[in-house]
Amino acid sequence: MRLTRGAVLARAKAAALDGVRRLNCWGSHLTDISICRDLPNVEVISFSVNGISDLEPLNQCQNLSELYLRKNNIGSLNELFYLKNLPRLRVLWLSENPCCGPDPHRYRMTVLRNLPSLQKLDNQAVTEEELSQALLDGEEITAPPVRRSVGNGCPESAEPSAAESTTETESELLNFSLEETNKIREQLGMKPVPRDKFSSFSPRATDCSRKKRNNVLNAILLLTKELDAEGLEIVQQTVGRRLQAFRKKELQEE
Repeated sequence: MRLTRGAVLARAKAAALDGVRRLNCWGSHLTDISICRDLPNVEVISFSVNGISDLEPLNQCQNLSELYLRKNNIGSLNELFYLKNLPRLRVLWLSENPCCGPDPHRYRMTVLRNLPSLQKLDNQAVTEEELSQALLDGEEITAPPVRRSVGNGCPESAEPSAAESTTETESELLNFSLEETNKIREQLGMKPVPRDKFSSFSPRATDCSRKKRNNVLNAILLLTKELDAEGLEIVQQTVGRRLQAFRKKELQEE
């Protein structure tokens, strides 16, 4: 049976990401962590000091044992719904998020009631007494958070945290994308994209799609450090085919 191009790319992507065990994205300006859906074998994730508000992609990480989410934009403890079915999760650092609220006891009891297998929460060991008390004082979470959408179809996100509060002009976003793109191309043994051609290489997009694109670039750059030679070769071949397709399309349009 001959595989379609989409199926071949899907298999290449799965093979490239399959070996990732640790992912460190500390302070990487991430808001979108959808790449986690393709990391079934990851065991340790550090997402501290970012702008993350949605934990839904993490429910695919069935081997996850340690998760660091300090200083993000997680607004509701209902996001714990996506972590309840992770059988190996033992360490969680969630402090300094809006969801922690003004009552540290209620916050800790709610987390432990819903994640009773934790051995450490916010760098503090969990005791048997706390787990028993959590059954009385903690709130059980039985449903995921309700999300609202804004007019452009993008999920509405919380305000940026202090750690991420920066004002980026359109030119700064473009420069950031060019820099990240060329870093990835350099690691894959490819020539950098000239600045004067970058606008045609990277079409203008809405704020929402641009932010998502930057997040994906960041995640890819970080993940390449975790791949072995075989995985990098798969990525290089896939990127090469994609670039050929883009160049062919540009020539046809000219």
